Amino acid sequence: MSQYYNPNRKSNLYDKSSNQPFRLSRSKIDLFINCPRCFYLDRKLGVTQPPGYPFSLNSAVDKLLKKEFDIHRAKGTRHPLMETYGIDAIPLAHGKIDEWRDSLRAGITAQIDGSNVVVTGGVDDVWVNPQGEYLIVDYKSTSKEEEVTLNADWQIGYKRQMEIYQWLFRKNDYEVSNTGYFVYCNGNTDKEAFDGMLEFDIKIIPYEGDDSWVEQTILDAIDCLKSDTLPDSGKDCDFCKYRNAVKVFEK
Repeated sequence: MSQYYNPNRKSNLYDKSSNQPFRLSRSKIDLFINCPRCFYLDRKLGVTQPPGYPFSLNSAVDKLLKKEFDIHRAKGTRHPLMETYGIDAIPLAHGKIDEWRDSLRAGITAQIDGSNVVVTGGVDDVWVNPQGEYLIVDYKSTSKEEEVTLNADWQIGYKRQMEIYQWLFRKNDYEVSNTGYFVYCNGNTDKEAFDGMLEFDIKIIPYEGDDSWVEQTILDAIDCLKSDTLPDSGKDCDFCKYRNAVKVFEK
C-alpha cells in the first residue's frame, strides 16, 4: 500500500477563493465529526491519514449482493430476503442507479449554496415502496459469533452514513423514507470444515434515520476549511494521539 500513499497531496485541496467545484465526500464529513484537525490536514493541507488495508472480501460480498439484487431490479420483483422480512418494496429501477453507486467518479451529489462545495456519496442500493418513497440501503459484512446488530458505539458511523445518504437524496428532490435498511452478512464459522466455501447468514436490519444534523455539520466543516487556524483534535483520535506521542521523543 505504501507505494500509493502520498502524505503531501497537492490536488483536491480546499481553496476558499476558488470557484471550481470542491467534492466533499460522505466519509470526509465523518472524518470532520471524528477529528476536525485530521479533516483540516487532509482536505486543506493535503496531509492524509495513512490508508488502511482494503477489505477485499467485503468488496466481493458487496459486488455479489448488487448482482443478486440487480436480477430482481430488472424483473421488478422483490428479493426473497425482502419477502422474508416483510419489506413491501422492490429494488429501484432508475437510469442513475449505477452513477449513484460510483462514489469515486460520480455518486449522488448536492451543491451547498453560497460555496463551491459539492457533497458526494456512493450508495450500495436504493429500494422503492408502493408510495414511491426511496429506501436507502447499505450492505455490511462481518464474521462474528454473536448476532449482528447496530448497537455498538462504533456503529454510529454506519447510522450517520445512512442519514447523509437520505439527506443527499432529499436535496435532489426525491421522496425518501426515514426507514433505511442494512443488509448485514455474517460469515458462518460454525461449519466442521471450510471445503472452499464460506457461508453467510444474511439479515436485514431496519434503521429509522434522522438527517436533521447533516446540513449544519456540513456548514461547520466548510467554516473549518475557511479558517487559517489549525483546529483542535478529536478527543478520541488515535492518529492525533500517535503524532503527539512521537513529538515527545522527536524533541
